Amino acid sequence: MTDKEKTLFEERIKELILKHETEMKELQAVHKPIGPENAIGRISRMDAIHNKSIAEAAIRTKKEKISNLKHALSKLHTPNFGQCSRCGQDIKMARLIYMPESSLCMRCAR
Repeated sequence: MTDKEKTLFEERIKELILKHETEMKELQAVHKPIGPENAIGRISRMDAIHNKSIAEAAIRTKKEKISNLKHALSKLHTPNFGQCSRCGQDIKMARLIYMPESSLCMRCAR
């Protein structure tokens, strides 16, 4: 992988981290608990609780994605970035563009 490609990947990873952090902040705003003093019906409260659990799961997923992207960013300038950690073959560029945090090629990921 060339230095120019690594620079492009660095920009892409930073862009993805910013995007996921922004989405996570939006989810955290939705995640706020509903106090019992709010006069909403039983069904509405159940729906709010359900939506809250969905938001919590999405926040966990975003945190994991951000962590993986930051890890990929830290490994970007190592000589083996872009190589499969299992078989050592180069990971296809399309996979790295779509999932820059990927450490496995398609064959090993299956």
